Amino acid sequence: MTLADPNTLSAGAPGTAAARARAQGSGRVRDLRLDFFRGIAMFIILFAHTPGNFFTSWIPARWGFSDATEIFVFCSGMASAIAFGSTFDRAGFVLGTARVGYRVWQVYWAHVGLFFATVAMVVFLTGLDITGRNYWGQLNLWPLFVESERWANQDIWLSFMTLRYVPNYFDILPMYMIVLVMMPVVMALARVNLWLVAAFIAATWLMGQRALTDMLGLPHWNFVAEPWIKDNGTQREWFFNPFGWQLIFFTGFAFMRGWLPKPPVAPWLIGLALFLVLANIPLSNIGVREFGFDWARDWRVENRAWITKSDFGILRYIHFLALAYLCWVAAGDKGARLLATGQSIAARVWQRALTIILKVGQQSLAVFIVSMFTARVSGFALDALGRDTLTVIAVNFAGMGILVLTAYSASWFKSQPWRVQKGAA
Repeated sequence: MTLADPNTLSAGAPGTAAARARAQGSGRVRDLRLDFFRGIAMFIILFAHTPGNFFTSWIPARWGFSDATEIFVFCSGMASAIAFGSTFDRAGFVLGTARVGYRVWQVYWAHVGLFFATVAMVVFLTGLDITGRNYWGQLNLWPLFVESERWANQDIWLSFMTLRYVPNYFDILPMYMIVLVMMPVVMALARVNLWLVAAFIAATWLMGQRALTDMLGLPHWNFVAEPWIKDNGTQREWFFNPFGWQLIFFTGFAFMRGWLPKPPVAPWLIGLALFLVLANIPLSNIGVREFGFDWARDWRVENRAWITKSDFGILRYIHFLALAYLCWVAAGDKGARLLATGQSIAARVWQRALTIILKVGQQSLAVFIVSMFTARVSGFALDALGRDTLTVIAVNFAGMGILVLTAYSASWFKSQPWRVQKGAA
């Protein structure tokens, strides 16, 4: 792939008014595939975070290095290009930055609300003593409930509110906030030259790779996740390193902005992407678990720096791009192949399902917050009711129903129906 001409496509580059208008207009085009795949990712994230859920045995993460997290972050980058990129085009750099800051503020309080709601819920479930399980212990929330010299002198609540204490289950939204904060920097660099954007993103990703920085004797870029020092003198860092994960976010951002051209639909490229996806299978969880490839298990251990989820290893990036390309081609131009034609029962059922998936994808933040909470409730339900096949299916479908209800409710509230005057058409 090559970078497009910054003078015609970058948000603030010099050029004709017509060119800027085209850039602004292109930033507002919403591709059906964006909401569809983000909606699918929301359901997968629910399954993946439900403890003891056999649905997770066959999710995409089991077939290759990348998983639903890449889908979510990549699509969030695309959606951000539409929502925030157009603001930079239309209202200028200052107001564009202000809008990004407002979004960070919203995500921050969503993170705080999710944490306190989940803590209250797991304490309540543990107190019921129905299953005999310690649910706050499952989330590694020992610092909140158990005295320890490691953190006795730390203000745990202040550390949480300032993102210095980030429990693993609550780590993706802090990563998303930091990536959003980087957006004005990227937009400022785009005003100069898109190659500066590429250099900034690549350099930031490289500094987030621990294996590389340790080899070169450079500082590893990440944030501390716990303010206390461990017995070995180290501190736990954020699981989702924003300096690594910004690469996939801004890749989606660049595609939607037009900074990166659409890849051609060509047999050789389809063949290459298909080869990369299929070559992943022997090295995946499925390869180790189902086919008994012990050599693959050894390879994963020896090459974990290339597939690390925390720092977003390069092989995850390659696998995701190959898989995303195949899905992009299969869905057709702007998702045309997703739209069923005809009046058959199957076509009508699919259209209804598609409408629901798109709605879930459009309300991804609200749905994500509810899904993380619902996943813990679903895990409790399975502990209490058992994990036979019908029970697991029923609990999963109930969780999916909650996500759908959340999406439609969020959409209804965003429409502000109370503002419609009585008697209006």
